[in-house]
Amino acid sequence: MTRQQKENLVAEFKKDLAATKTVVICDYKGLTVQEMTELRRNLKQEGIKAQVLKKTIAQKAMDEEGVEIDIRSLEGQLIFVSGGEDEITAAKLLNKFSKSNDSLKMVAGVLEGKAMNQEEVVALAKLPTKEELIAKVVGSLKAPLSGLVNVLNGNLRSLVYVLQAIKDKKEEQGV
Repeated sequence: MTRQQKENLVAEFKKDLAATKTVVICDYKGLTVQEMTELRRNLKQEGIKAQVLKKTIAQKAMDEEGVEIDIRSLEGQLIFVSGGEDEITAAKLLNKFSKSNDSLKMVAGVLEGKAMNQEEVVALAKLPTKEELIAKVVGSLKAPLSGLVNVLNGNLRSLVYVLQAIKDKKEEQGV
């Protein structure tokens, strides 16, 4: 690879780092070509970009972007996954894929310019999605209102039963 090609790769990866909130770094050593193709297809469907870069190129881009992570100390063959509609989509997909493919391991990551270790990336992958959080908030807001409606309906039902009982009693008395 020529020096110019390497500089272009660094510039492109720097641009990706600046444009996305999350980058997940995985060791893909041991994945077959078919598994790697499946992984890339799954990521592409969600608008997530996956790049295999040399560690020195990735390290240079990270350094220039101000991300304090030592790529060279990470073991294995690395793939850099970035993008998605929110901060956790890429980590969730990779975590799901790694459960069925033991060869893929999340080893590190970057969240909004800050380095993350393996445990933090896995914790990020376990967070609920934005839609799930919105659904929980809506459910939490809806529950008290539903309870209030049930209480009010209960009072109205009771009133109707009382009025029906009075009507039945009056009919018995012939009034």
